[in-house]
Amino acid sequence: MADQDPVRITVLISGNGTNLQALIDSRNDALKNCSIVRVVSNRIKAYGLVRAKEASIPTHYQEQYADNARTEYDKDLAAIVLADQPSLVVCAGWMSILADTFLDPLAEANVPIINLHPALPGQFNGAKAIERAHTAWLAGTIEKTGILIHYVISEVDMGEPILVLEIPFVKGVDENIENLEQRIHEKEHKLIVSGTRIVAEKIQKGNFHGVS
Repeated sequence: MADQDPVRITVLISGNGTNLQALIDSRNDALKNCSIVRVVSNRIKAYGLVRAKEASIPTHYQEQYADNARTEYDKDLAAIVLADQPSLVVCAGWMSILADTFLDPLAEANVPIINLHPALPGQFNGAKAIERAHTAWLAGTIEKTGILIHYVISEVDMGEPILVLEIPFVKGVDENIENLEQRIHEKEHKLIVSGTRIVAEKIQKGNFHGVS
């Protein structure tokens, strides 16, 4: 695929950007068929913006609107993203639910959106997934959690899975949630690269025709 045009990727972030860093670090190997064209953040102090600038990747800070005007915000966000003509959008720690005013324009442009969620499919959708899984394990109702890379649809964390990794809880270790978080985050870095590569290869082969 070296002779093909690279898959243009926009990355959405809200925080430290460790998963973004994993994508950046993979540009010369696993993601050599990709180009990160912009990193967009909804938080001005997100360290991921620094990571992007250090890697000479253009950035954009989209300031939150007053009165929680999410639909209008996401409509404008879609316009900003689409101006770069990306082939793929990767949510790498984007801590905001994307409204239909963002999802619909990207679907019309046939630009898939993927997300990493630190839970198994259908389990602990939404915020604080690791904490909720940890609480359930301590209560004896589950024995494993996991990480999900999925396509983004209007239902939160319910899009078609791309990759799923199961992570069993370890007695004597995971009672301390920080140990669990560290183990999950370390595996996230590999999984987000693998998931991005899978979708990028589908795009280059012409096998992506949108997500219903």
